[in-house]
Amino acid sequence: MKNEQKLNRLLSEIPKGSVVLSSWLVENGYSYALQQRYKKSGWFASIGNGAMVRVREEPELYGAIYALQYQAGYDIHLGAGSALAMLGKSHYLPLGEPVTDLFLSGERKMPGWFVNYAWKQPFAIHATHFIPDAIGLLEKEAGAFNIIISKAERAILECLYLCNDESDIIGCYQLMEGLNTLYPNLLQSLLEQCKSVKVKRLFLFLAEKIHHAWFDGLDLKRINLGSGKRSIIKSGVFIPKYDITVPKELTLNEIPGL
Repeated sequence: MKNEQKLNRLLSEIPKGSVVLSSWLVENGYSYALQQRYKKSGWFASIGNGAMVRVREEPELYGAIYALQYQAGYDIHLGAGSALAMLGKSHYLPLGEPVTDLFLSGERKMPGWFVNYAWKQPFAIHATHFIPDAIGLLEKEAGAFNIIISKAERAILECLYLCNDESDIIGCYQLMEGLNTLYPNLLQSLLEQCKSVKVKRLFLFLAEKIHHAWFDGLDLKRINLGSGKRSIIKSGVFIPKYDITVPKELTLNEIPGL
């Protein structure tokens, strides 16, 4: 009777589509032996070493992120354009199927069950420490789950971190044009703690060009922009103020196609 009550409580607490980790269950009083009994009885099915889902439920990517964040304590969050889209601030749609950008910090590797499972939603994992973990994040409802994602201020910096070519930079320009309600105090803190010179220089160049009201609230003297030139793209126009080369389109008064 006690085990049946525990099972009922567990089933009622797990959101639909969530991954359940064996280690978390043990910490909450569900022994490995009891977990095996649940699987043999047809309540749960394994999706990899140390991870289960309820039988006849398709695990969701957000359900896996939820498990990593709240059950395993991973420093991982949804960021960049994926976060902006979830916040309703993304008006630039990339070609092809959108990829969920996940930012992982710390020394832990992604578990095999997550990496090897055939998720319906494509994703990319970016292992980086270029911004500290504890700043610019929030909890956001994603279907049946609450997951940790970047605030808009952090997300646009992550977009710039992922820039690899001219189209990426122009895409970030388009995104930033719609970000007219950012908080300068949070931006200031993020930029001061950001370790990527490329990101800071690109951000300030684009922000100054667009010149939203929040740009005037930034203290540029407190932001370390490093030294030396940064060639972000192979060809373009050199901007002496920020020592970067940017797409020619971004130096025109009227940007074609924007």
